[in-house]
Amino acid sequence: MGNRGMEELIPLVNKLQDAFSSIGQSCHLDLPQIAVVGGQSAGKSSVLENFVGRDFLPRGSGIVTRRPLILQLIFSKTEYAEFLHCKSKKFTDFDEVRQEIEAETDRVTGTNKGISPIPINLRVYSPHVLNLTLIDLPGITKVPVGDQPQDIEYQIKDMILQFISRESSLILAVTPANMDLANSDALKMAKEVDPQGLRTIGVITKLDLMDEGTDARDVLENKLLPLRRGYIGVVNRSQKDIDGKKDIRAALAAERKFFLSHPAYRHMADRMGTPHLQKVLNQQLTNHIRETLPSLRSKLQSQLLSLEKEVEEYKNFRPDDPTRKTKALLQMVQQFGVDFEKRIEGSGDQVDTLELSGGARINRIFHERFPFELVKMEFDEKDLRREISYAIKNIHGVRTGLFTPDLAFEAIVKKQVVKLKEPCLKCVDLVIQELINTVRQCTSKLGSYPRLREETERIVTTHIREREGKTKDQILLLIDIELSYINTNHEDFIGFVIRRGWLTINNISIMKGGSKEYWFVLTAESLSWYKDEEEKEKKYMLPLDNLKIRDVEKGFMSTKHVFAIFNTEQRNVYKDLRQIELACDSQEDVDSWKASFLRAGVYPEKDQLWIFRI
Repeated sequence: MGNRGMEELIPLVNKLQDAFSSIGQSCHLDLPQIAVVGGQSAGKSSVLENFVGRDFLPRGSGIVTRRPLILQLIFSKTEYAEFLHCKSKKFTDFDEVRQEIEAETDRVTGTNKGISPIPINLRVYSPHVLNLTLIDLPGITKVPVGDQPQDIEYQIKDMILQFISRESSLILAVTPANMDLANSDALKMAKEVDPQGLRTIGVITKLDLMDEGTDARDVLENKLLPLRRGYIGVVNRSQKDIDGKKDIRAALAAERKFFLSHPAYRHMADRMGTPHLQKVLNQQLTNHIRETLPSLRSKLQSQLLSLEKEVEEYKNFRPDDPTRKTKALLQMVQQFGVDFEKRIEGSGDQVDTLELSGGARINRIFHERFPFELVKMEFDEKDLRREISYAIKNIHGVRTGLFTPDLAFEAIVKKQVVKLKEPCLKCVDLVIQELINTVRQCTSKLGSYPRLREETERIVTTHIREREGKTKDQILLLIDIELSYINTNHEDFIGFVIRRGWLTINNISIMKGGSKEYWFVLTAESLSWYKDEEEKEKKYMLPLDNLKIRDVEKGFMSTKHVFAIFNTEQRNVYKDLRQIELACDSQEDVDSWKASFLRAGVYPEKDQLWIFRI
């Protein structure tokens, strides 16, 4: 393939992208692309606008980019823009482009700052650009605003991961220079899916806003946190420049002057700045497309053969044949049953690797959400003690008792057991909702037959709702059975073992031996750790009284997931440590240990709610 052929690679992939977007699916092809990732106010929008030389992206406070924007830059002698959803209209006023992006975003997501994974396709033709395709993703956020759901952070992360997890995606990780690189959200997420840094290109913005006497030379020279494709520094317009409508070309000239005059960057000025970044991205994307072409061609040919075979089957098709109609109907209904069973049981060849679904979500409700709802049933210890005192005195009556009567114990316990009804019924509601969602996902294949799909959903949903009533009756009956007899010989009263497993104590200083792995045993009364699973050499036993749990953020360079145990009375938990940080290999292990601690009565600190991603 000659140079001319190489230059046509990006427009070719653009055509594929447009074709798949217009029919509403991707044909399971991972097209080569560059995904732009960064936190809010990292300067992503300014970088993209500098490429085009125009102000055309929405701006404001909070989450501005709420749908992925597939931005296709195409070199042309004339300058205009067009959207895939209104292809007949050419935009020459870039203020109208911004308004159209905002209107199209609100059309799908509403005006309450919600987000959607459905992309907006925008093409910009200009003499000032190189052929380039980028996907601008929503900025990583921590705090919900407006009417946004409480789990907005996880929604955005899931959406970003859907794009950057693909091996065919290059990741443009945008990080401001005036924050610690080790805390960069963009680089953290890139490292999750690209641990070797092979697909990641680092962009450092706001170099002109660093504290006096500091610079990002080590980062830009790829010494601090090395990436195979390196880092490029840029200087964007300030908010004052943007408000004052400062010309982007003047800003690019100022950027060039900054790098040439700065003592830390002048030796690498030719490898810095927006024009160089655009040139590098054009070259990297072209090379990346060339590398992925063989597998792309093979997938296309395989799908083409499959479609041709399917077409062959329809050559002698007689749509009015009643036996064929009946057979097709039965096949579709049977396939629905198979798909539903696979989603719930977790079997099948189409395993979703991007998010939890079906049975896995129901499992999480049982093992994480339900214990969390139980923890929320807080009681006031003073009120409980007062109730116990009144119960004992009322049962003794005029007599003065020497021992605590069983009736007093039963009266108090039964009052607490009754409180289980609400979270148990809520658990049923959550499971029912997941089952209904699974039904809707499985009937999506019946989209060509709306009445059949509607009837299938109605019949199955009605059956689930009928079972819901009987399930709730059964749960209430079980609670009533528990209330009828309190078994004080149960193992819960004698400190049984709740969990065993390996954990690493993460916060022991190097001078005292550093982090070390131990075999932990959690009972209803204590947490002990041993040298190994033989449980012969006990290292320490920690009573569970006054202990609580808090989350600990994972370090940038660490692969471990960490949570901490601390004493609410500010006492040392172990030796001279106010808290012990316990590390697991995965977030699932952390959540599982947390659920075990809940059973032992060790709860999260009050100002820290665990958000379970259901």
